[in-house]
Amino acid sequence: MKKVLLVFFLLLSVVFAKKEDYSEMSTQELIEIIGYVKDQNKESFLKELNSRIPKMNEQEKLQYNRRINQEILEEKIEDEE
Repeated sequence: MKKVLLVFFLLLSVVFAKKEDYSEMSTQELIEIIGYVKDQNKESFLKELNSRIPKMNEQEKLQYNRRINQEILEEKIEDEE
């Protein structure tokens, strides 16, 4: 019985572990993971990030723009190779 419960809880944790909750992350953390989000989580990530853009202070906006530009340059370099 203990093994069955253990297996059940392990499977349950795997199911919930796939979905990221970006609303719990700080704006700084969201900015830092731009470009590292799995494809399956990009929609929820972008939704959360876009909802925070109007609320960003000047420092966060500067970091956001730098990170976006860096990501664009990295994509260009990968496309050229």
